[in-house]
Amino acid sequence: MLSPASAQAKRRVLVVDDSRFVRITFATILRGSFDVREAAEGEAAWALIQSDPSIVMVFTDLDMPKLNGFGLISRMREAKEERIRDLPIVVISGVDEPGWKERAQASGANDFISKSADASEVLSRLDHVLRLVATQKELQGARAASEPSRDPLTGTLTGEYLLTETRKRFSFARRHAAELSVMALRIDSHRELVRSAGQDAADQLLARIAKLVNKQIRTEDSIARVADATFLVVAPGTSAEQVAKLAERLHAQLEQAKLTFAGKPVRIVARFGIAAIAQAGAERAEELMAAALKRLDGPQPTTAPAPASARLPAEVEQALQVLERLDAARLGHGAKDLLQRLARIAKLIQVKPR
Repeated sequence: MLSPASAQAKRRVLVVDDSRFVRITFATILRGSFDVREAAEGEAAWALIQSDPSIVMVFTDLDMPKLNGFGLISRMREAKEERIRDLPIVVISGVDEPGWKERAQASGANDFISKSADASEVLSRLDHVLRLVATQKELQGARAASEPSRDPLTGTLTGEYLLTETRKRFSFARRHAAELSVMALRIDSHRELVRSAGQDAADQLLARIAKLVNKQIRTEDSIARVADATFLVVAPGTSAEQVAKLAERLHAQLEQAKLTFAGKPVRIVARFGIAAIAQAGAERAEELMAAALKRLDGPQPTTAPAPASARLPAEVEQALQVLERLDAARLGHGAKDLLQRLARIAKLIQVKPR
């Protein structure tokens, strides 16, 4: 039986089944604690779910005309509106088809109950599902509160969180006379793609670009989306020259990226701006970040793609990129050992001039 806590002011459930007898049976069981709405097939149910935000749970049959239960579940779980995506779904079925229960759960159903279940079982399962969903939401909220704030589209940090991190790193760099650089990246072709292909396609491309940039930066670097198509990368212990090399690599990779939409190639136009604490004369983290954004409209990297014969294996290229960004002060006595090992590698390769 439902506890007083879960049967507060009457909430609304939706019963979806093409059998009027089944709808009446379940409505009779549920009406003691819930308002009940009914639908005879999936399309009608979908319309009610979209229009009625008071619905807190959906009971649905699987074998129905127009839109069956599997289709309704999938449509709900793929909905753009979070309220609909998160609605608990209990499948009610009188057909014991092999694999249907597993398929329903894989589609996103929270529970599965037989049409022959008695009133006490129906109410007990309903109470269990509501409690389970409430607990899951609490855990998700607690997890989100304990993690850095992320941009839902690109997975990068939010601008607010990046500012907090940059203030700490700026303060450290000032105290210890350390390097700190910021790189701004703006995708100028994003606006045109929104006009020609739509917001969804443009946003998908932006998310792919964010992943590409993430692969090129170090673990200690931070990246955030600070505007529709603008990112900031904060690189502690890195000079302007080192970040400029990163910008050159990214510029070349974005120009050469083979991205398509509707079968047509998409050209990425990107601009970069770089500011370093040693050169910008910034007194605050905000000023350093603003300086990088301001330089988006300054001179840009001009890198020609390397000929196919000169390209290096991916793992070698990545190792060289790490070496390019090394700080000799951080290596200390290890610098000599590094040079000796590089000399041995060069001797093994034995490249002969042509």
